[in-house]
Amino acid sequence: MKLASTGLFLGLAWVLIMPSAQANLPDFTELVEAAAPAVVNITATRKAVEQSAPSQEEMPELFRRFFRDYQGRNIPRPSTGSGFLISSDGYLLTNHHVVEDAEEIIVALSDRREREATLVGAEPPSDLALLKIDETDLPAVSIGSSEALEVGEWVMAIGSPFGFELSVTAGIVSAKGRSLPDERGNYVPFIQTDVAINPGNSGGPLFNLEGKVVGINSQIFTRSGGFMGLSFSIPMDVAMEVVEQLKEKGSVSRGWLGVQIQRVDRDLAESFGLDRAAGALVTRVFADSPADRAGLEEGDIIIEFGGRAIDLSSDLPQVVGRIKAGAETTMEVVRNGKALEIAVKVGELDAQTSLAQNEQPSTPSDNRLGIQVRALAEDEKTELAVDVGVVIVEVAPGPGQRANLVAGDVITSMNNQWLDSVADFERELAELPGGVAIPVRIVRGRQPQFIAIKLDP
Repeated sequence: MKLASTGLFLGLAWVLIMPSAQANLPDFTELVEAAAPAVVNITATRKAVEQSAPSQEEMPELFRRFFRDYQGRNIPRPSTGSGFLISSDGYLLTNHHVVEDAEEIIVALSDRREREATLVGAEPPSDLALLKIDETDLPAVSIGSSEALEVGEWVMAIGSPFGFELSVTAGIVSAKGRSLPDERGNYVPFIQTDVAINPGNSGGPLFNLEGKVVGINSQIFTRSGGFMGLSFSIPMDVAMEVVEQLKEKGSVSRGWLGVQIQRVDRDLAESFGLDRAAGALVTRVFADSPADRAGLEEGDIIIEFGGRAIDLSSDLPQVVGRIKAGAETTMEVVRNGKALEIAVKVGELDAQTSLAQNEQPSTPSDNRLGIQVRALAEDEKTELAVDVGVVIVEVAPGPGQRANLVAGDVITSMNNQWLDSVADFERELAELPGGVAIPVRIVRGRQPQFIAIKLDP
């Protein structure tokens, strides 16, 4: 009897709660009515191709750009996506990949009028394109601030998934500042949502509940080729910075520091004397780069740049990329356990870089790491892009093996001390304490990285 009463009580409680919960759910009807007229459908016709490209199903399971792409042998390839008007005089935004290599771009307005668009400018790293149609008195969206967007906030997308015009989907912001593995680099701090996005939504707007555009739908993560609960949008704050430069000069200038970096994990944080795993660990400084001229060194950990905290290594490219070339700013780094402030003049992303190499031969050695090493030959220095260090010949069971060192790795520094020879390696290794994590810089496959090694007590 008690069980039945308890069940009845819970059932009544749920009935009482439901109307209240439903009353708090957002109603998007007025928002859609006001915003939809500024959303457009875009058809881009590309050059004819000799043969069809792989289908979505044949593509690897990665973050995919999503636009309908009809491909065939020796015929023009039309693709469709979405976009939105940002001003009444015909300027509109979409994704770069929607109009890339297009010979003709047709914009279909919400009232069924079609106009040919001119490409004002595009920037692949941000996947943005600014178009212009010859019309006036057009409905335009209201631009919002993506910086003010909060995780858990309701958002809504309008676009043409699978060719279904002006389709509306809604959800919440599930994360901000996402850095995605992409050939364009990590220059966009994506907004992650669970708003249903599918092929044809590319370039469409993401609205907040105030009816303001806070993002541009750009990518999804999928195993099936369709929506799986993870959608990614370009923040509107980033987009408007790009728009300003595209309007002014038709291209975009991005800041460049000239370093290679890696993530700081718990062991590396301990080895560098940090109280938490944060920052971007510098594994390489490009010669004659802004970082080089500022005095930045391999092994420095950048924890702040231009007044912005660098919690994740992926934060650094995004922060630096948004600073205009030639601007002077400061960065805070941790070097040998001490915090330093370094002034730097930011360069331009397309600046050329070069690396210097040099070294001298020596002999193999067994040691406390359980590895055998030798000096590098002159041709190896050029091939591996190193100028100091010793190369691992063999790895036996021990601290080196536990740290995943492998034959062929080049050890360039230990405990922030550069190694010019095998003798340097043996001397530094003999002085290392046991039982604590030590930072070791290696080069593997021409890619520098730091690992933390803990020697036996």
